[in-house]
Amino acid sequence: MISLISVFFFWGFVAASNDILIPVFKEKLHLEQWQSQLVSFSFYIAYTIGSLIYFFLSKAIKKDILNQIGYKNGVALGLLISAFGTLLFIPAANNVSFALMLSGLFIVGLGFSLQQTAANPLAINIGDSKKGAQRLSLAGGVNNIGTTIGPILVSYAIFGSVSSGNTVSDIENVKIPYLILGLAFLLVAILFKFSSIPDKIIPVQTVSSDGIEEKKSVFHFPELWMGMIAIFLYVGVEVSTAGNLPDYLRQHLGMKTNEVAPFVSLFWASLMIGRWTSASGVFNVSKKLSFILRFILPYTAFLLYIIINTIADHDISRFYYYPFVILVMIAGDILSRGNPARQLLLFSAFGIAALFTGMLSEGMVSVYSFISVGLFCSTLWPCIFALAIAGLGKHTNQGSGLLVMMIMGGGIVSLFQGFLAKDELLGIQWSYLVGVVCFVYLAFYAIRAKSILKLRGIDYDSAK
Repeated sequence: MISLISVFFFWGFVAASNDILIPVFKEKLHLEQWQSQLVSFSFYIAYTIGSLIYFFLSKAIKKDILNQIGYKNGVALGLLISAFGTLLFIPAANNVSFALMLSGLFIVGLGFSLQQTAANPLAINIGDSKKGAQRLSLAGGVNNIGTTIGPILVSYAIFGSVSSGNTVSDIENVKIPYLILGLAFLLVAILFKFSSIPDKIIPVQTVSSDGIEEKKSVFHFPELWMGMIAIFLYVGVEVSTAGNLPDYLRQHLGMKTNEVAPFVSLFWASLMIGRWTSASGVFNVSKKLSFILRFILPYTAFLLYIIINTIADHDISRFYYYPFVILVMIAGDILSRGNPARQLLLFSAFGIAALFTGMLSEGMVSVYSFISVGLFCSTLWPCIFALAIAGLGKHTNQGSGLLVMMIMGGGIVSLFQGFLAKDELLGIQWSYLVGVVCFVYLAFYAIRAKSILKLRGIDYDSAK
């Protein structure tokens, strides 16, 4: 598990760092908001291209690629592809080339696509399947250490010391953290190759009255194709909320580009806080201790955010009230009782409430509200993923690849919100209605997937 979750860190580091690149390129190259969102679009659309390549290549050779080459080789190959993508940051930074930067991010995302296709079902299936979603939350918590650190390091690389008052971005410096990241990709690829991760997994296959497991197509599972839409919209609301946050801070709080890093970092740290909370159920401890961990782990994660931003010399006094917002998320986690469908429903409702609060308020109340969307998005990926691949049996890898393909929602939804954020349309604040629509579908999927899986003999409540 330790070997497996190491790659989750990299996904988070790059994804969150994009939110620092967006305002920098917008300012430096005089882009419109929707144009700046091409940073997210190029990165997340790579997941779709990579997943399509995986799907059709498996069809062509009539064998599942990961089952053919092994999971370890699959993740290692994905890391090597991503490492190659980081090399493009050298000419991109030296020439301040938007096209080359987008190309580099695309190739990095292409490698991540293969890594995700292998790593997510591994995290769910290498232990007790009833705790698969919580195990994936634990891996996601490591992912969000990367999302918390990424914006701080990339912002420091571009602007230098924030305390110096420097507001002039030096894009040439962005190549340094990405080249270090590329070297880390190579190192982990080697370590992963010699780890104890299994080359194959045997997912649980269920029996139902309709005999659907005997169907040849993965698309005969409605929980999967509906889950694909859910993943598209979940990643969409997560990325678009964070990606448009810097422009909201600029327009409504008068912040400069070099001042937004701690806010973006807190959004992604919120995902870490939520995932650490959910992961408390993974550990083999008593119910009493597990309940206590639900409070200790999230505030430990918040403390990590505070320490990182203190070292970076950021003003953290504005975030001292955020622990009260965290209590709402903890309450939702307790009420969900480890059931992925119930947690998906509750957190989607909380996300809708947070977005409306942000759109109807001003100042730090609105900022807290938009950032808290990170708390309520935190465990939606493992919840959706666990529901969507439950009982797929031999179709699990194909299903996983199709779900990873839908990560493209991060690019498309953020681009759409950036378009609606124009003053003559909805404006930046009310453009967050896009996120409300995403959460409404996620709540619907939670209800529908639960009823579908019950017919297959999968009931997460009865498993307790």
